[in-house]
Amino acid sequence: MTNQSSNQETQSTDSAPLHGAELIAAKVKLLPDRPGVYRMLGAEQDVLYVGKARSLKKRVASYTKLGGHSNRIMRMISLTRSMEFVVTETETESLLLEANLIKQLKPKFNVLLRDDKSFANILIATDHPAPQIVKHRGAQKRTGHYFGPFASAGAVNRTINTLQKAFLLRTCTDSFYENRSRPCLLHQIKRCAAPCVGLVTDDEYGALVAEATDFLRGNNSRIQSELSREMEQAAAELDFEKAAGLRDRIRALTFVQGAQDINPGTVTNADVFAIHCTGGQSCVQTFFFRAGQNWGNHSFYPRHAAEDSPADILGAFLAQFYENRDAPPLILLSEKIAEADLLSEALTIRSQRKVDVHTPQRGEKRDLVQHALMNAREALGRHLSESVAQKKLMRQLADKAGMETPPTRIEVYDNSHISGTNAVGGMIVAGEEGFRKNQYRKFNIKSDDLAPGDDFGMMREVLTRRFSRLLKEDTPGSETWPDLIVIDGGAGQLSAARKAMQETGIDIGPDTETGQIMLISVAKGRREDAQGNKRTDRTMGATGEQFFVTGKEPFTLPPRDPVLYYLQRLRDEAHRYAIGSHRARRKQQLSSSPLDEIDGVGGKRKRALLLHFGSAKAVSRAKAEDLAAVEGISQSLARRIYDHFHGDG
Repeated sequence: MTNQSSNQETQSTDSAPLHGAELIAAKVKLLPDRPGVYRMLGAEQDVLYVGKARSLKKRVASYTKLGGHSNRIMRMISLTRSMEFVVTETETESLLLEANLIKQLKPKFNVLLRDDKSFANILIATDHPAPQIVKHRGAQKRTGHYFGPFASAGAVNRTINTLQKAFLLRTCTDSFYENRSRPCLLHQIKRCAAPCVGLVTDDEYGALVAEATDFLRGNNSRIQSELSREMEQAAAELDFEKAAGLRDRIRALTFVQGAQDINPGTVTNADVFAIHCTGGQSCVQTFFFRAGQNWGNHSFYPRHAAEDSPADILGAFLAQFYENRDAPPLILLSEKIAEADLLSEALTIRSQRKVDVHTPQRGEKRDLVQHALMNAREALGRHLSESVAQKKLMRQLADKAGMETPPTRIEVYDNSHISGTNAVGGMIVAGEEGFRKNQYRKFNIKSDDLAPGDDFGMMREVLTRRFSRLLKEDTPGSETWPDLIVIDGGAGQLSAARKAMQETGIDIGPDTETGQIMLISVAKGRREDAQGNKRTDRTMGATGEQFFVTGKEPFTLPPRDPVLYYLQRLRDEAHRYAIGSHRARRKQQLSSSPLDEIDGVGGKRKRALLLHFGSAKAVSRAKAEDLAAVEGISQSLARRIYDHFHGDG
């Protein structure tokens, strides 16, 4: 997409006393007959809907008509209090901008891609003389060749494991590679060519990398034929050890090609999407095919209105799915979407290669789509069944907690630290669809006033920061606000949490129907051991957990009560997340160096100092003139380093 500042005009209109269709009719008079994106805003300037148009004037004018709209659209129109517009040069640009804004703003009335996970890829990194093969997630910033996506990390790990056997590429880090004096275990078990110690030349290792790259691009048969020819030649020359090694590599390649569920004969690189809708919900099933192999599938359950058609849902889903992903040359769909040509053009511009969007009617491509559709149907059936059970559990939880209505968003908080050091607060989120891991948050405890191990103070800081920010970003009662908060602890933790939230201006339950938030704290279960001593137990089988609820007497639940198991799961998940965040912070601190804090000492100079003196501690004890003797350290920088450690700077 081209730069908005040069190719787009932004128009914002001030809020007027008009609203709904009358407001929209007033805005239409100001709009050009050009492509663009429009946003409908509510009373609190919250974004209700983001849409694109070939003609802003004609598209927005359609909302002024009284008939022909679904209930969802009619409600959206009635809630509109202002609108914003962005004019684009082309309709393709408007499609890309719309997808970007929907993912960023998550409007209430748009179809939303809820499970926007980052799929794993295989990276052959070429930023080192001996390229490394690794699993990669996230932005593709490192130099190298990326292959994917894979639907699961397990599929990536299995493929890398097999590619090691077939092409003997290294997986070790660069620092591990640089410090080897003899081959590691991976070479001993024939999974690495050991370029670190020169057992293969740079050219020989480069040939292995080229073969692996070709294989992942789909040139399977040619590579296998060449290896077979080399094996026969080695056997003819009586070099049976080399022949056996080549035989093992051929077997590994055969495994990679044969271990997938479906390996199409005519489709090399493609994504397959099929959608099934029932009961007002839908499942989009996605299969990824790369290098002629099935690299896994994933189920998505987008949020949408019950009356939306499968084609409309799938079209909106695809624009968001590829907003930050590279598209393959071919995309196969189970439904004909209205703007397939426009989507193809947008993805072609973004990928800088031709991308076809196709709904096959016959042949192997249709078989692939039908297989994906069958998986979508079965996945949605399982999802709806689990959803019914989860809703029943939410109703039971509401009854036990004294809530008027079942919670739709539950936030659970826990802290983790060692004697107050590296303290971290963790927040997990759960709802009717289970854990929402993309909404988990961690809070590095920053207050210097807290005594070591002050759990009450840590909880106050976490909740104060969480809800102060939430008040700025969203209105109470919206989807990002919890109905129920669960705290790990007893009456003291509950009191601290209640006080912190009230000081922030949050209304505490029990009347959740009026927008109040319910608070529950869970004191860990205790039971007697064989000697009759009481001890804390975090396992799922623990009994005797005591629950503290605002406005109610403390209570316990029967050992086999499903609500007890559910609250234990929530508490244990929050505990797991908080401990993991704490360990990551502690590991980061252990790996940091005091030299990192000195202005002017970058990676190269830090390495030179450590090589010269042996450790950061030795650097801190060195004289200024000794520091200046290190290559790259000037007299002024040496004085700055010395002053940093001796308190004079």
